Amino acid sequence: MHSYNEIFRLRTKQFALKVIWFCDTLPRSTASFILSKQLLRSSTSVAANYRAVCQARSEKERYAKLCIVMEEADETLFWLEMLLESHIADHQKINELILESTEFTKVFSAYKSKLKHKPYNP
Repeated sequence: MHSYNEIFRLRTKQFALKVIWFCDTLPRSTASFILSKQLLRSSTSVAANYRAVCQARSEKERYAKLCIVMEEADETLFWLEMLLESHIADHQKINELILESTEFTKVFSAYKSKLKHKPYNP
């Protein structure tokens, strides 16, 4: 059985790879270049920073890293929405990414809330 951290390390990495492949399918234009660049940065940051959450040396550090993951997941959702609403991207492909990004935001928000209310044990 995989632990929660292992599952989400894999999921966030797989998500980042899906975004990379998705961005390669976008039409070549100035707008898609800029939006995809922002999307690539934030989505890969979700995966990289979640790895940092797993390696945290204390609960305070874990919480701080998770806050970064939350911020990047929400930013990823923003860039996906921009691509959708600007009609640059295929709706079918982007909706799958939006769903996954929304799930990350919800899951990490619950995790963050759990950490915030966890009693401190030095």
